[in-house]
Order: sequence, then C-alpha cells, then structure tokens
Amino acid sequence: MSDLNTYYAKLGVSNAAIEKIKTAESEISDQFKAIDAIYEFNQLKVLSAFQQNRISDIHFQWNTGYGYDDLGRDGVENVYKTVFNTEDAIVRPIIVSGTHALTLMLSGVLRPGDTLLSITGRPYDTLEQVIGLVPSKGLSLIDIGVHYNEINLTSTGAFNYSAIEEALKSYPRVIYIQRSAGYSWRSGLSIDEISKVIAFSKERHPNVIVMVDNCYGEFLEPLEPTDVGADIMAGSLIKNPGGGLALSGGYIVGKQDLIEAVAERMTSPGIGKECGLTFGQTRTILQGFFMAPQVVSGALKGAILCAKVFESEGYAVNPSPRDQRSDIIQSIKLESPEKVIAFCKGIQSASPIDSFVSPEPWAMPGYTSDVIMAAGAFVQGSSIELSADAPIRPPFIAYFQGGLTYAHSKFGVMKALDAVIKLKNREGDTDEL
Repeated sequence: MSDLNTYYAKLGVSNAAIEKIKTAESEISDQFKAIDAIYEFNQLKVLSAFQQNRISDIHFQWNTGYGYDDLGRDGVENVYKTVFNTEDAIVRPIIVSGTHALTLMLSGVLRPGDTLLSITGRPYDTLEQVIGLVPSKGLSLIDIGVHYNEINLTSTGAFNYSAIEEALKSYPRVIYIQRSAGYSWRSGLSIDEISKVIAFSKERHPNVIVMVDNCYGEFLEPLEPTDVGADIMAGSLIKNPGGGLALSGGYIVGKQDLIEAVAERMTSPGIGKECGLTFGQTRTILQGFFMAPQVVSGALKGAILCAKVFESEGYAVNPSPRDQRSDIIQSIKLESPEKVIAFCKGIQSASPIDSFVSPEPWAMPGYTSDVIMAAGAFVQGSSIELSADAPIRPPFIAYFQGGLTYAHSKFGVMKALDAVIKLKNREGDTDEL
C-alpha cells in the first residue's frame, strides 16, 4: 500500500527494510494463525473468570487506611486464582516489580535450614542478591541459613533429569523453575517440559514445593504452570498480565497455605492478606488482565518477526522463527557492543514516549553489568510495551520484547534493523539492506 509506505518513510524507515519485513511476514503467516487460536482460547478463559466472579463496577472503587473489606482487591485476586487454576492469589500494586514478587515468594516459603534447588541454572541477575550469590546490603536467603544449589539445563536447553534425580535425594524444600530465558541463550520452557519435570520430581520427592517464575510467560499457551502441578508461581503486572494498562504491581498464585505464608511476609505475621490498599488501581488491573491475551499475541508475533528478519541478516537468534515459544523474549546475538547499542537506539526511536531520547548503558541497580534499556513506555519499565535491553558483556546479545499492538512491534523491528545496518555500513561493511 503506497500510502503506508509513505508513512513509514516519513517515520524514517528505509524502503529496503519495508520490503524485508513484507518478505518475512509472508513466510511466517502460518505461525501467526496458530497464535491467533491460542489468543482466542485465553481470551475466553479470562472472560469466563470475570463472569464466574461476578465482576461489577463496584470492584472499581477503593478504600482507605488499612483497606479492610476492599471489594476490588478481593475481586482482582479471585479472577487471578480462577484463571491460573489455584486455591489463592495475591495481586497488589504495592509489589514493585517481578523481582519483588519473586522475593516475596521465596522468602515467604523458605525457612532457615531449607534448601532451594534451581533446576534452570542461575536465576535472573536481579535475584542474585536476593539469594546471596553476590554481596548485598540487604539480608539474603543465604544470610538467614537457606542453602542453595543449582542445576544447569543441558546444552540443548532441556532439564538435566539425572542431576535432578540425584539432587532430590537430599530432599530440598523448594524446586525453582525460571520459565523465561532471562539473560541466557536459551528458549523459554514450554508447559509440556514443565509438566514433565514436575511429575518427575514429585514422584521422587512428593513433598517438594515447586515454584515457578512465570515472568514473560503468561498467555503464551492455553495452560499455565499451575495447571500442570506447580505449587506456587509469581509474575509482574507490568509484563504480560497487565496488558499495558496496569500501572504497577505483581502477583503470586498457588496453594492456600503457601499464599498465606507469603502474605504474612508481604505485610506482617497475623495480618497477611487482610490489609493493603489497591489505591484505585483495580479497574486498570482488571481491564489490563482482560486485554492481556490479545496484547501478548501481538507481542509474540513481533518477536517471531524480529527473529525472522535478523536471522535473514545472518545473525544468530534464539528462539529461531520456527521454534515453539513460551515467553515473549527474542534474543539476537549482535556480536559487538556498538550493534547492541544501535539496536536499542532503534527501538527507542520507534517509541510513542521519549522517542527523541538516546539510551545509553549504565550501572542499573540489581545488575552485575552495565545495562542498556530502550523503553519509551506509557508505564515506566513496562516490558509488555515495545522495549529492548541488554547487558553490555560478551557475547553481546540484545533482548527484544513487547509491543501493545503487532503493528507497533513490527515498526520497532524496522527501526532496529535500519539502525544496525546503518552502523555496519558506517564501519565499512559493504553489506546492503
């Protein structure tokens, strides 16, 4: 469509990039149809949960003070526990991030002398201080006497069953699974893979508690980890389940006794879930959750497009455009810090907010390397919105995710592609778009 191409040109996209995108879209159209089918299923699942819990505009009101009898808070948590098929849920705007939700989950359940066994290798960077793997000013799990062990995935990204079986002989209290790749070069873990490892572990140690970090994984498949045996699970509202509308917050869902333990860590022993305002955010949390299946499907399509385009340019990508996906993150190995920075600048220039800003690497709190983050988002830090980030360390991988609509995610891919190719050309590489 010539008018569309004119608009792209007005926004700084080259004609060659436009043609590359068209070619890539034609080659991945069947995958898009499969994503649409999952989206429709998940949309109906969420709608059903709203109706089962009789959500009304009364749930959009808010209380003051302690927050006793906050109908909106209770309604939100009932919808979450219904969708995720659990006994109980905590969904609160006072949870400041995914890391905070995971910290509450870990510290609420683990006790001195317990063993935490991560079976997906080293967790995401921001949890290293939480566990005590690197020094921090706070009180880590290791500081209070929790033991930690980890088992890496195999070279193919699969669970190492023989090592897990051996570790289970020591009866760890908690098995920890990070569904998303995080800053590692692997694909997200599918529900089928998670289901099998949970069954394997429970058969050998029936009392083990299985925890899942579900960040970036919600609504990628018809089922969630708690549908296949996970005892407790956590995530962030400014990622998938917030649908781009939740202003802040996190969630923890699972068995009632575990949620009660976490709630008493979140507030204080004896108070638990009974107090805590939602500060008028219940409408945006509920509306975002309702929109989330559609938003996630658009972000997923954008990730596949990004993989296809950059693979065609000769870069290693993970997952490949053909792989099954269980998170919205797309990794591109760009080979140099300059290309990583160019890629992120391209994403920033495609943003509706702060498109004129030029992101630079910096020592971001919680990370062990300088990190560059591109995110011109309506909600600060919202990685369900179009964004990209990367630790500035070898092998120089950029992580692309989000887009509240597929059209915006697609535009981000165009701008990132143009930025990387222009850098290559300036450095004397004769490859053309």
